[in-house]
Amino acid sequence: MGHRFSRRRMSDLDSLPQGRFSFSEEAPPRYSGRGDQDTVRNGQASSEIRVNMETIPGQQSDRRASRQDGRRPSIYSTMDAVPHLEFYSNATATGRIRRSRPSLETLRKAFEDGESSSSTGDSGTGSLSAVPEQGEENGAEGKTTEPVRFGWVTGVMIRCMLNIWGVILFLRLSWITSQAGILLTWVIILMSVLVTSISSLSVSAIATNGRVSSGGGYFMISRTLGPEMGGPIGMVFSFANALGCALNTVGFSESVRDLLVEYNAVMVDETNDVRIVGTITVTALLLISLAGMEWESKTQILFFLVLMVTFSNYFVGTFIPPTTQKQSMGFFSYRAEIFVENLFPDWRGSEGNFFQMFAIFFPSAIGILAGANISGDLKDPETAIPKGTIMAIFCTTMSYLLISITAGACVVRDASGNLNDSLPLNYSGPCEGLGCKLGWNFTECEQSQSCSYGLSNNVQVLNLISGFGPLITAGLFAASLSSALAFLVSAPKVFQCLCRDNIYPYIGFFAKGYGKNDEPLRAYILTYFIALAFILIAELNTIAPLISNFFLCSYALINFSCFHASITNSPGWRPSFKYYSKWTALFGSVISVVLMFLLTWWAALVTFGIILFLFGYVTYKKPEVNWGSSVQAGTYNMALSYSVSLSSVADHVKNFRPQCLVLTGPPNLRPALVDFVGSFTKNVSLMICGDILMDDDKSVISQRNTDKLVKWLNCRKVRSFYTPFKGDSLREGARHLMQAAGLGKMKPNTLVMGFKTNWKECSPSTVEDYVNTIYDTFDSNYGVCILRMMDGLDITEELQCEANQAFESDEALDSDHSENSEGESDEENTNHIINDEIRTVFQNKQGKKTIDVYWISDDGGLTLLVPYLLTRRKRWRRSKVRVFVIGQQQTMEDERKEMMVLLRRFRLDVHDVIVITDSERPPFPKNLNRFEDSIAGFRLREGQQAEGSAQQQRTEGPWKISDKQMDAFRLKSERKVRLNEIIRRNSKHAALVLVSLPVPQGGCPSSLYMAWLDTLSCGLHCPVLLIRGNQQNVLTFYCQ
Repeated sequence: MGHRFSRRRMSDLDSLPQGRFSFSEEAPPRYSGRGDQDTVRNGQASSEIRVNMETIPGQQSDRRASRQDGRRPSIYSTMDAVPHLEFYSNATATGRIRRSRPSLETLRKAFEDGESSSSTGDSGTGSLSAVPEQGEENGAEGKTTEPVRFGWVTGVMIRCMLNIWGVILFLRLSWITSQAGILLTWVIILMSVLVTSISSLSVSAIATNGRVSSGGGYFMISRTLGPEMGGPIGMVFSFANALGCALNTVGFSESVRDLLVEYNAVMVDETNDVRIVGTITVTALLLISLAGMEWESKTQILFFLVLMVTFSNYFVGTFIPPTTQKQSMGFFSYRAEIFVENLFPDWRGSEGNFFQMFAIFFPSAIGILAGANISGDLKDPETAIPKGTIMAIFCTTMSYLLISITAGACVVRDASGNLNDSLPLNYSGPCEGLGCKLGWNFTECEQSQSCSYGLSNNVQVLNLISGFGPLITAGLFAASLSSALAFLVSAPKVFQCLCRDNIYPYIGFFAKGYGKNDEPLRAYILTYFIALAFILIAELNTIAPLISNFFLCSYALINFSCFHASITNSPGWRPSFKYYSKWTALFGSVISVVLMFLLTWWAALVTFGIILFLFGYVTYKKPEVNWGSSVQAGTYNMALSYSVSLSSVADHVKNFRPQCLVLTGPPNLRPALVDFVGSFTKNVSLMICGDILMDDDKSVISQRNTDKLVKWLNCRKVRSFYTPFKGDSLREGARHLMQAAGLGKMKPNTLVMGFKTNWKECSPSTVEDYVNTIYDTFDSNYGVCILRMMDGLDITEELQCEANQAFESDEALDSDHSENSEGESDEENTNHIINDEIRTVFQNKQGKKTIDVYWISDDGGLTLLVPYLLTRRKRWRRSKVRVFVIGQQQTMEDERKEMMVLLRRFRLDVHDVIVITDSERPPFPKNLNRFEDSIAGFRLREGQQAEGSAQQQRTEGPWKISDKQMDAFRLKSERKVRLNEIIRRNSKHAALVLVSLPVPQGGCPSSLYMAWLDTLSCGLHCPVLLIRGNQQNVLTFYCQ
């Protein structure tokens, strides 16, 4: 058992580029890159070791094209290579050769070859394995255009600042200041910034923990928490960016509509004008995006310059003395009394409360991922994302704080805008409020709440304060258009990365990229139509809360990703950005979830509903991706912690589980054995598939083959480990596996193996090895299970017949591709064998058939525990367990009742107990003759040979059965034959038969013992399990 044949192929090696190093035993090493320059100095030539590397002429162009291609060998060997960055990178660039360090096998073989070649004057040329990348020929033919890459200023900082600044800054910040006062407005701003700052620190930590590809927030979450959490966030985050584009476009369109109304230039009506302007605007933004990232970046810089001029215009306007017209509207420049009056809140209307003001302002701070979303277009994402995001948050925070305090120090809350409300010098009439001290009487409009101007009534306060009003309108346009453009670019970039990961079906069409920047043109078109649809619907007030919740959910998961990656203590979590804390990340995650419900509770529920639905789909599908997520690291930590904790727990019979070491060989070659053991160990106990590789097979433990066999187990939904082990024989391999397999208390206690059906035809030494394995198992205090099926367990011949058809088809291939076809045929045939789904009887529903247990010997209860575990499975649930015991005719009823009481105390659901009273009858002659015929070839026949010859045969063949041994074990042999007759009579229609395994005794030849096992289990069409515990209790009816 456990044989496996594999074939390996040596890779061709390329020569190393030119270079040389030398060192002296007395002097420090001196390295030189010049070819044949003499380095013999100070008479040290005799102790110097010199290695020269020659370059193949065809590789000169590669050396000039990339400095990475020229590298030095190690001082240990010309084949060994010094550390180099390229060995650790996933090279995906076209037109180059991806190189890797030589394997251990190559180094060992090179050392042997080096000794033999040194005598023949070998130059010592070393080589590294090289694998040409796709597109190498195209790269050699023409000159490729470098993609556009952005630095941290234009790529991240400016982009994030433009996405953070929006219509709320121009139209709502002054109104929030009037409601909440300057102090609480600062609190609202700083609370919002606290959430985004913590998220930016988490983003910075994740972005500096390895190279960040395109995909932004989705890429970071998915590569940290895995596809189960990354997939849903990628989907909703892409959709939120598309809706954000629609919202900002509508904000711009409404501003244009207001201007049209002001100048009596309405095109159709107010609603349709918004749709017309919005359609034209989003189409123009799409054309800018399709032109490429370079044009989009230039457009963003233009918007940024407009905003800088706008802010300069505003702050300059606060120092310009106000005109009488502006004073009537409430603007008086900097006045201490206005500052003090506006310092505290003045809640008005139904929206007048702190959390409502916070809910209105917070969406203006959520644009911190605009730079990270185009991470694939950055020169150095690891540096640009932290630096640009944090600087953007700092600059925008200062702008919010300064604008709120300057507006609160310059403008009163209520003003009429009527020039006639100015007070004469000697006015003595009734006048209330702050305006009286400033020479204006706004009492009438304040009392009637009909004031049209001031912080509380006019959303165009920034326009009023600025030195030149139209520039504020230009800034409003620039802010809304820049945000819309950023969202229009971010959504396709994120969605393209999601599509390429193949997590969800039917979206791979949008993964294709075009041009030097790999632009997702198809995703651009999709985002455009989504944004256009919501612009035309013009019912965005209901959808708008979802956008904030989508972004908050993304922030929550980004913070949680940072926290989870930190607490797992994975060696792979090494962010170069150190200014973060796992506890602040956890706080940011919790506060983001809290804010989701505080802002709009129903939108939070909808968001979580969508996330859970998408999460459930990914969990069910289990995409074949491996990103080294923190979830994997956390799983390892939990497993390690529980395993160590379990080691200190004493064993108890109530917690006994049959932990099985199954000698399957390659599991796919004995699927019935795997399915049977998996039926009673799944989610219950440990199962290890042991594969003993014989030395005469010249097999190697290939990681690729191991991974494929593990994948086969997973596809078959068998929860098992796979452990290959090299050994000279089955006995040696099994003995070592029983000693080494498992960890702590998670060690096997039961050995399961298949019955050796060819024991009569195979070598007698193999039979001896098989029986000795059972001996060793009992010596190791293990239980033993031997499964026998009518057609056998090994399906190697069946699979080889199917594989031969594949070989015949391969013979028709061209001889030019013979080398490739040879290597590929191995892999294809292996895949065919691995993926071939062969159903076994243990995968079928057993119906109302019986499980017959012949409890001949008390082994501690393992014989009863296994069928109980089987009946807990859905396929065996309707099966009825019958227990057969040996008894006497006179006491049959008493023995049956006694057994029923015992089984009832064990709480085992047994359908019936049958007492066998005729087990001591002699077997039928034909059955006894069949038994004797099976061992005839192993008889020693001492009476027919000389004494010396018989003694020699007994020594050379311990499996031989002497006449003395035959007489000594005759009664036991007859009882085995008789028991088989009883089993065949009572269990014709059983689904499974379990029989107590006889313990091999000293002096019993291996051939005779195999004949016993063969006799006990022959003649049955159902599976037979010969089972024996280690004589220790595995069942108890006590509570402690």
